[in-house]
Amino acid sequence: MQRIAVLFSLICVCVSLQAQTPRSSVFLFDVRKASDTLYKLTKPRFLTAFNARGYNNQPAFFSNNELYITVQMYGDDQTDLYVLDLDKKTKTKVTETPDGEFSAARVPDYYSFSAIRQEINGRDTLLRLWQFPIDRLTNGKPVFKYLKDIGYYHWLDAQRVVVFGLDKGNYLAICDTRTDDVSPFATNVGRCFMRMPNGNLAYVQKSTSGAWLLMEKFLSRSGGESKRIINTLTGCEDFAVLPDGSFLMGRGSKLYKYDRYSDQDWEEIADLRYYGIKNITRLAVSNDFKLALVAD
Repeated sequence: MQRIAVLFSLICVCVSLQAQTPRSSVFLFDVRKASDTLYKLTKPRFLTAFNARGYNNQPAFFSNNELYITVQMYGDDQTDLYVLDLDKKTKTKVTETPDGEFSAARVPDYYSFSAIRQEINGRDTLLRLWQFPIDRLTNGKPVFKYLKDIGYYHWLDAQRVVVFGLDKGNYLAICDTRTDDVSPFATNVGRCFMRMPNGNLAYVQKSTSGAWLLMEKFLSRSGGESKRIINTLTGCEDFAVLPDGSFLMGRGSKLYKYDRYSDQDWEEIADLRYYGIKNITRLAVSNDFKLALVAD
């Protein structure tokens, strides 16, 4: 039961049939760089009106116009994946299984996509990374033969994936899909981590006694050391990386950006309270500078 409680708090999906997950919504904006230091957010859209009372989270761009999200319809007891066509303004349910799926991502081979599947067997909950063909003509298969208790993940290439493991506290590790080899490199970390334009990995190092740090792990150097980029906004662990290498974070209704080459600290670029946005969490950015964000 303790593990179930931890999984609920870390992953924000229902691991038992107890209650509806917290209500959340997905919004879309275009991001325009007006100058070296000024960004503008335009063309606001509320993407999850079809489930306004339910759970909508974990946006992931598969292309500039395909956005995958995790959805738990109001009154349902599990999550499923949906794809939103931003041009046609349509939605398609991608998964509908007895298990819950969340955290969709495009696999770098471009022929498949992946998701965490929440397999419930009696009192036990198994979290495994699954891979599916992009055309969804087959039911998919687990990525790893033995590795389980995966909360989040990020593909480095078609064979290597960074995973947020839950079996020993929480940690980040680079895993090889061909061998199931696991190489941990950080503990007590945030749930958000992603590849930067320079090829390195950005992640959040948490602390119980000090500031949280946005870190850069060097993937191409021998030893793969990490260094601090900047402190995160207080209490914030979700971020996105713009195609130009700048970072975005949200706190409350406000968005902040940090460019390590031009900024001394986080700079506020927008206050979105006009749209009823109160608590920004996850962020996703497309290659053409669309911003999808999750908020209460």
